[in-house]
Amino acid sequence: MTPSSVHDIRNLALLGHAGSGKTTLVEALLAAAGEIGATGSIERGDTVADFDPQEKAMGHSLHTALVHLEWAGHWINLLDTPGLPDLAGRALLSLPAADTAAIVLSATAGIESGTRRMMAAAKGKCRMIVVNRIDAAGIDFATLMESVSAAFGRECLPINLPSADGSRVVDCFFTPDVSAATAFSTVSAAHDALVDQIVELDEALMAQYLEQGESLAPEQLHAPFEHALREGHLIPLCFVSARSGAGVPELLDILGRLAPDPTEGNPPQFLKGEGQAAAPVEVALDPERHAVAHVFQVANDPYRGKLALFRVHQGQLTPNSQLYIGDGRKPFKVAHLLRMQGRNAVETPLAVPGDLCAVARIDEIQRDAVLHDSHDEDSHHFASAPDYPQPVFGLALMTRKPADEQKLSEALARLTDEDPCLEVSFDPRNRRTVVRGLGEQHLKIVLEELAARWNLQLDTATPSIPYRETISIVAEARYRHKKQSGGAGQFGEVALRVEPLPRGSGIELADEVKGGAIPTNFMPAVEKGVRQALAEGALAGFPLQDIRVVVTDGKHHAVDSNEVSFVTAGRHALIEAVLAAQPLVLEPLLDVQVKVADALFGEVSAELAGRRGRLTATDSPAPGWTLISARVPMAGLEGFESRLKAICAGESEFVLEAGGHEPAPRDVQSELARIHTNGDNNGNGPH
Repeated sequence: MTPSSVHDIRNLALLGHAGSGKTTLVEALLAAAGEIGATGSIERGDTVADFDPQEKAMGHSLHTALVHLEWAGHWINLLDTPGLPDLAGRALLSLPAADTAAIVLSATAGIESGTRRMMAAAKGKCRMIVVNRIDAAGIDFATLMESVSAAFGRECLPINLPSADGSRVVDCFFTPDVSAATAFSTVSAAHDALVDQIVELDEALMAQYLEQGESLAPEQLHAPFEHALREGHLIPLCFVSARSGAGVPELLDILGRLAPDPTEGNPPQFLKGEGQAAAPVEVALDPERHAVAHVFQVANDPYRGKLALFRVHQGQLTPNSQLYIGDGRKPFKVAHLLRMQGRNAVETPLAVPGDLCAVARIDEIQRDAVLHDSHDEDSHHFASAPDYPQPVFGLALMTRKPADEQKLSEALARLTDEDPCLEVSFDPRNRRTVVRGLGEQHLKIVLEELAARWNLQLDTATPSIPYRETISIVAEARYRHKKQSGGAGQFGEVALRVEPLPRGSGIELADEVKGGAIPTNFMPAVEKGVRQALAEGALAGFPLQDIRVVVTDGKHHAVDSNEVSFVTAGRHALIEAVLAAQPLVLEPLLDVQVKVADALFGEVSAELAGRRGRLTATDSPAPGWTLISARVPMAGLEGFESRLKAICAGESEFVLEAGGHEPAPRDVQSELARIHTNGDNNGNGPH
């Protein structure tokens, strides 16, 4: 069975904090729809979505898994995502494929950091909230509902309500039973609040509802319901217990009847062209047009090779389709069009617009690639990618066997294609490969993947801090490079001005040379020299940022000028100008969120203060817990996560995000400049 129409399809990403029950909910939905005979469990390690040995050992999802089911004539694709804070990037990979973001939260834990993060990341999508574990003892549903409204707005409204004992749910939309007893609120109040919220965006329907006092059937409310979802004017709440099955069939009905199909969700944006010349281009959910698909995730399977998951946005695909990858000129044949059920892949004869499928063993496919069957779609780019968190936590990697260095490079290239928040660089000072991720746990998982999938045994070390340099004032410099040693000489002279830019602006280059003082054919050489100096730094050997460089004047010689001369002149002119512009060393800062028990607030706050951290906010996400927000220099966070675990006996949450750069303390700047000039105390020479 395969969907035959875009209107049959529902694409949902299940997002939320670790432990909220997303994978268990997927099992319950698959079982209720008859896709599996019995529900698996995290404890037994036999769930459909968590099939990787590493996932089974940890008891947590580590990658987004795609499954599907049929319910009442609807084809529902579910993307089960990781909930660990350090794997947020892997979870966000699902958003380009989904029309609905279903945020799963545990009724016992309430709103957690992952709940907030994913609700914010999914803004712009149709969103719903699934409250799991409604059958747990001692839940104060009224307080939970108040906290949801306070965190995410009054547009969060229940579409059903749990019974007093959590054994079932009561419908508040399709056929509300106003006499049913519920755990909080009443069915009639919930129904009226839903309808009021839905009709607010439809003046004609509101007039019919208010002025004439007419009741509205669910069929009349369908289109305005979808409109309210698209606008973020309504975020419906559904209540379930994935363990007991309470509310699961009702959730399937809601997904089939009310979750938007691909024509009803907010459409993604595609661009055609490069850089500033790129312009929006229409991609329509029309099976008769050229095929266009977007690869939202890749996985390097040891048996199937590279597996690329994609969403069809236009046209349709069959196993005989010939597809181009991006701007590639040579097509590949879709020998096997696959439909995923966790680990298992089943061949399918057709993929219609809006469908999620996969192809295997096409090594040239990369994450975010656009697949198409006509050169008319060359230069198409997907422009609705999520805003991924910036990698902040680093480790230097050293292979124990020199022969493994090439294998490490290839393995890291594959992992960075799978994980948008994994960054690999080379530290030229220490001649080490450095990987950066979202936290200590993220990189621990990466090391385990390198060992399990590529049999790589590695040693690790703390990498150097990625300091940066900038300037404080405007300054100018002129440098003449002149060399004459028999035969053809060298001559190039460059004058330039440097100007500070606001923090986070990057680098700007400009040309104000007049009258051919520097011939145009030598300007690329000047830029090359300037960029070399920007990368090398001037004060302490760190890359420069937040600086505007304007080449203003120069001189050339008809015989002796060449590219080498102007590269050298541009490089030295930039260094001299920066040294005259009151240069600064900037240190990277991290925004830290720590959730701790109230009794440990003082000790954790003192620990952060001792690491030069500044508290920026505190919150109370749940009774007995405090959420501490602080901004801490990266240099001060070494060993903090281990220290936090010791203080809190493992009962804490810890999330890092990039917090920009600020001037380092004067003593730090002076020491870094001294090391750059004279070498360090370990006998290493100047950089």
